[in-house]
Amino acid sequence: MNTKHAWRALVLLATIFTAPIALADWAADEAEMRQRLADSTLAFNRGDLPGHLAVYDEGVTFMTKDGPRPGVAPIEKAFREKYFRDGQAIQQLRFEQLAVRRLAPDAALATARWVLSGGDKPEQSGWFTLAWVRTPAGWRVVHDHSS
Repeated sequence: MNTKHAWRALVLLATIFTAPIALADWAADEAEMRQRLADSTLAFNRGDLPGHLAVYDEGVTFMTKDGPRPGVAPIEKAFREKYFRDGQAIQQLRFEQLAVRRLAPDAALATARWVLSGGDKPEQSGWFTLAWVRTPAGWRVVHDHSS
């Protein structure tokens, strides 16, 4: 076997044996992101805004109609003013049609529909896209574009 064929065989074997590991890792990564979003929703609904925002990396940008808003503190302020009263959520939050896809080993994209309901107010809903990266503390959102 010449060198060219030996390298092809080696690459093929490496792909065959590492693909199941990569898929297993991705399944765990996706499960972590989905769980973090579920925990975030539960925190919001019990009035724990810092718990809701725990999915975000400190360097997050939140895209608004006025442009990007950097950092968690401005997001917390805006949420507290718009969605909370007396330390409690005005409406209950849920996510629908959540899809998470891998972009790279340490990057992912999530899309879903957010819905706020109850509280004697009309239902509100929109869509969001979250850019996730793997950090030493686990998966965190580095960019949120919600409409």
